[in-house]
Amino acid sequence: MSEESKPHDAGSGEANPSVPAESHVSYQQTVDDPYGYGYDPYAAADGGASTNVPAVAEPASPPPPPPVSSDTEEEDEDDDDGMLRMSFLEHLEELRSRLLKALAGLGVAFVTSMFFAQDLWKIVSDPAAIALKSLGYEPDLAQITPMDAFSTIWVKLPLLTSIFLASPWTLYQVWAFIAPGLYKKERRWAGPFVIISAGLFILGGLFAYFVAFRFGLTFLLGIGKGYNVKPVVSIVEYFDLFVNVTLGIGLLFELPVLIFFLTLLRIVTPGFLIRNSRYAILLITILAAIVTPTPDVVNLTIFAVPMILLYFVGVFAGWVLVLSREGKTKTIRIINTVILAIFLLFVGGVGLAVLKFGYHFSSHWPFLER
Repeated sequence: MSEESKPHDAGSGEANPSVPAESHVSYQQTVDDPYGYGYDPYAAADGGASTNVPAVAEPASPPPPPPVSSDTEEEDEDDDDGMLRMSFLEHLEELRSRLLKALAGLGVAFVTSMFFAQDLWKIVSDPAAIALKSLGYEPDLAQITPMDAFSTIWVKLPLLTSIFLASPWTLYQVWAFIAPGLYKKERRWAGPFVIISAGLFILGGLFAYFVAFRFGLTFLLGIGKGYNVKPVVSIVEYFDLFVNVTLGIGLLFELPVLIFFLTLLRIVTPGFLIRNSRYAILLITILAAIVTPTPDVVNLTIFAVPMILLYFVGVFAGWVLVLSREGKTKTIRIINTVILAIFLLFVGGVGLAVLKFGYHFSSHWPFLER
């Protein structure tokens, strides 16, 4: 048998010249790599003894993420539906619309107040009459010019009354203007915001009328007594002082709402407000000195003490807001229960004093007389 007809020895490492190169390579790859892992060129170069080198397996693809829970989807929807996107011109149009609606409500309250102008003036002038009588003077105010009575009783007084009457509607328009920039869950606070803000504003006006203004007016009118000074109070000057005190204290009573919104916008924190409370007390005292119609310490204290208490009420409201953000609903329920219990105790104590001990309500401090 000739060498050409001899079969090729697979272990000799010599290729059969009768087999084409392509067939030899395919055959060699089939022998050395029966599973298709790859062919080692370095082993073939060293004499044809190939080493089967398995290919590195590709890493398994990561498992699909878990499905998003319904709560997360609702939060995302709230975030998407919360802040409405408005252009600058749309903001101006919205502001114009809210201003017109607020002015319309103010106009309705103004016209309504004009029908009761005379009765309202008797209420407003009552502190002056009481103060003048207590000092031994005639309880009448002076009209200096012919237009004083008309402009004060029929224009200025209904306007002041309409500001307090229309305050819920005005504050609602303020809320409606800022609501597009809030999340959907935050818009649910519209009712509490309007009720609390308007309630504090009206409460401040009542505090000014029944407490602060009466004490301050008696002090001012009695300064010249015994020094040959007879007070002649102008109707215009008296009403201007009344407006400054009632509106000033009414606005200062909005301090808890201001602190709550600063906490809501994450501008301040309850801890920061507590740490810097001494500066807040100093600032409140300065504001009270500006609003107070008299320079004495007693009336300054009457103005400043409620403001300081309202400051800490605002800090407390901000703290409750932080607890709500942290999901501490159990603590909030306990706080609400304690507040309700204190309120019921207060109402029960007043009712007991009126029914059992013979007290009755009065128009001056402390509003209960025996």
